[in-house]
Amino acid sequence: MCTRCCPRAPLNPLADVPLVYPRKLDLACTPTPLQYLERASQKWGDGHRLWVKRDDLTGCTLSGNKVRKLEFIAAYAQDNGYDTLITCGGLQSNHCRATALVGAQLGLQVHLLLRGDEPQEYDGNLMLDQLAGATVSCYSVAQYVAEIGDLFAHWQQHYAERGSKALVIPTGGSDGIGAWGYISACEELLHDFTSAGIEQAHIVTASGSGGTQAGLTVGAALHNLPATVWGVNVCDDEAYFQRKVAADIADWSERYPAVDVPEVTARVLDGYVGEGYGIAGPSVFALIAELARLEGLVLDPVYTGKAFAGMLEEIQQGRFSSCRDIVFMHTGGVFGLFPQREGFSW
Repeated sequence: MCTRCCPRAPLNPLADVPLVYPRKLDLACTPTPLQYLERASQKWGDGHRLWVKRDDLTGCTLSGNKVRKLEFIAAYAQDNGYDTLITCGGLQSNHCRATALVGAQLGLQVHLLLRGDEPQEYDGNLMLDQLAGATVSCYSVAQYVAEIGDLFAHWQQHYAERGSKALVIPTGGSDGIGAWGYISACEELLHDFTSAGIEQAHIVTASGSGGTQAGLTVGAALHNLPATVWGVNVCDDEAYFQRKVAADIADWSERYPAVDVPEVTARVLDGYVGEGYGIAGPSVFALIAELARLEGLVLDPVYTGKAFAGMLEEIQQGRFSSCRDIVFMHTGGVFGLFPQREGFSW
């Protein structure tokens, strides 16, 4: 059952005053289930109970973690007179797909700046971008990396000259506004923990732009969630994500100074990027297939497959020995499976 309203504002334990959320739109089907993985726990848990927070079920085409962020970002756009959303990502960006569909749902123009040469065939997320009516501009990796800031400025000016007002949304919706999505999710996790009898847990999430990890990290502190948050980076390295999460939290703090900022540290499980962003090795594809058969749970090769593989390796190394329960955040990404179908061996 979808409850399309934000939960009652909780007390901020750091300030002993109500934590007031900014306005959000009701785009996601929440709360999402917390599911116990019985057979996966027996096979890989090494004495731990493995759980999955099913944020892949936040919607259908609007599935995944990006929608929680966009609930707040889209409301901000409406409240400040924006009629166009410009954002960026890879050709198979889940965030870009979600933004395209949110724009269609709300009657906003969407322009996607995508990293990579335009493919001959549109598949997966890119096909959904087209179906949603988004304007798509593809750039070579070299140009994208070197000029993304200038490209944002160019297109923002382009729309301004035509009488439109365009909001620039960073990669993954990862900034101080988007952070509210997973600050709010931590309140939801409090109820999940109570219902499941979880007294203390480790939370593991894929980290690609850092926003989900930033929201979970600060949200756990704000809501006194008895959990340690870990991000498995799927690109870059530990130092980058420690800086990026800190920057997102700092942006959140600057935008919302009435909320006391907890002192938090980003914890990163490095070493599972493989050959690079969006490139998964055979062992990741094999794990995705095995988990699908074992639990009916489908991961993707870009984010959740790598993160789940990293979590299992860290279990074997004893990283999570301090408590029994481990919660894996399923951040979605199923549409990214289809363009990489050749990675599976049937």
